[in-house]
Formats: sequence, C-alpha cells, structure tokens
Amino acid sequence: MRFGFWLPIFGGWLRNVEDENMPPTFDYAKKVIQSAEKWGFDTTLIAELYLNDIKGPEQDSLEAWTTAAGLAAVTEKIEIMTAVRPGFHNPAVTAKMTANIDQMSGGRFTLNVVSAWWEEEAKQYGGIFTAHDERYERTQEFLDVLKGLWTEETFNYSGKFYQFSDTKLFPKPVQRPNPILYAGGESERGKQVISSSCDAYVMHGGTVEEIAVKINDMKNRRGQTGKEPLSSFGMAAYVICRDTEEEAQAELQRITDVKESSAYAGFKDFTSKSQLEQQIQLYDYSVSNRGLRPNLIGTPEQIAERIAAYEEAGLGLLLLQFSPQLEEMERFSKQVMPLVESYRKEHAK
Repeated sequence: MRFGFWLPIFGGWLRNVEDENMPPTFDYAKKVIQSAEKWGFDTTLIAELYLNDIKGPEQDSLEAWTTAAGLAAVTEKIEIMTAVRPGFHNPAVTAKMTANIDQMSGGRFTLNVVSAWWEEEAKQYGGIFTAHDERYERTQEFLDVLKGLWTEETFNYSGKFYQFSDTKLFPKPVQRPNPILYAGGESERGKQVISSSCDAYVMHGGTVEEIAVKINDMKNRRGQTGKEPLSSFGMAAYVICRDTEEEAQAELQRITDVKESSAYAGFKDFTSKSQLEQQIQLYDYSVSNRGLRPNLIGTPEQIAERIAAYEEAGLGLLLLQFSPQLEEMERFSKQVMPLVESYRKEHAK
C-alpha cells in the first residue's frame, strides 16, 4: 500500500466545522508536504477547483498548478499528483506545463484527469461545461493530445474539439513514455475512456466489497483493450484515529452534525451532473470525496486492519484526508503505518 494525502488547499475537509486550523496558504501547504516526506507518505493529490468547494465559494483556496510548481521546487521525493480538467485548459499548453514541472521535480509530477461536475464554477470561470458524455469525448481527445505531444517529434491532430498542426514540444517529460495519468469515473463512458487511455484508476471512498468489485471491473475492461494492466488502484478516505473507539465515534459525531451553509453550494451539481454509482446523502458530503465510507475510523489497530483488507482487495494507493492535517498525519504515520507493515509481514508467512 502506498500512502498519499490530499493537499489542504481549501482550509480543511469538513463542511460542518468552520475553522480546522489548517489555513489555505502556500506556507502551510509547504509545511505539510515537507513533513509528509519525512513521515513516509508517497504521494500528494492537489485538487483543481477555482472556487472553494469545502468551506464555501466566498472562502480562500489555492490554485492547483502554481501550487504544484512551487512545491516541486521545495521537495525531493514525494509524487505530486495534480488534477486537470479539460474544460478549463488548452491541452498543448497543459502538455508543456506538465513536462516543465516534471523536469523541475525530477520525474515526480503526475496528473489526475477530471472531467468536471460543478456547472456554477464553470460559468464563473469561463470553463466549458457540456452534457456528461460529451465531457468525456473532450477528455478522450485531451488525453490523445497530451500523449502525442509527449512522445512524438512533431505532432498533428484533427479532432472534434482540438486541432494541431506540426506542433513541437521540448523538452519532453522525464517520465517515459508519459507522466502517470490517473483518473476516476463511475459512468459507463467514463470507465471506457479511463480503461483505454489512462494508467491508473482512482475512486471515491467505498467499502471493501464495493472497491473490490470496481477493481475487478476495471481490470477486465483494461484486459479487453490489449494494453498492459493499470499500474495502480487508489481510493480517497478520511481518517479519524484515536486511542479508543469511543473517542473516534465522538469525533465522527462532531464532524457530521450537518449545518446548512455555503459549504454545501456544490452538492446539487455534484449529485446531479455526475453519474454516480451510489446515492450520496448530506451525511456523506460532510467530508469530501465520500471519505467516511471506508470507515477508517477507530483505534490504530482497527484502522490498520481495515487498510490490510483493502490491500487484499487489490487497492494499492490511499489518498487520505485528515483534520487538522499536520497533527493527524503525524499520528497516522507513527501509529498506523507500522501496524499495516506488520500485518503484511504476518500475512506473508
């Protein structure tokens, strides 16, 4: 299991808690990622939203790509996975930016391709927002352009959405043939695009049984393309680690006491503009990315056992959320990670 975390660019992950003591500033993000390197985390995911989806559209949030470039320059080994939404970007410029940050980081920059879901944000920022399946048509072409520019000396392309003629891109990325392309999607069209054109599959939080079904489905889909297997399967999850189960459940109760506010501004678009496999309730939306569903809540031993079960199901990457970030990441690294390793060794005997 590789351990990753979501970079706290929104000031936290809890829609019902106003101040989580994790300011959305570059200085705090820098402190978090540098600490994470010391504590053994492998990856950070930087979400791309121009409005704050967690605390409300009127609150501060960091821009993903400039933050990623800054962090690439002040880290040494951690993977920096940054989201990209085709409706907001020129793919040729994105390919150039990606190659540049990959060079800056020494081959540590990867992408999480997101086809977008928040229509109101697109209106405010001039993004292209169309019907669901057409968004994935654009994503397919976007991926074609990225990979073409990263691998070909001179690139030509004529598609429905993008046209390029005799385009050159140098230097190429450090990673060959391309920086890892992660993506997540639950619709039929989304899974078709991901299985045929991406390298790894990431999922919202789910139970072990739900995740096992999704992994097997995507393995089968990938097998039908004739390409090499997907390199990894990842899942979002929110962690509540405490000395006792009672303390953990008390914290869960505190953070899911739903308070209607602008923090829920994107809820309707998220549930109506995406084709989701599970019904999402306000309780689930209290924490970002269905993070409560994996139930990584309890004592270090309980959490480690659940992580071991996900590993058995084929999951290879956890993208974790914590609050407050620094304190809880350190607790997780010292109390949970060693237990997961010991369970793995025990199982191997």
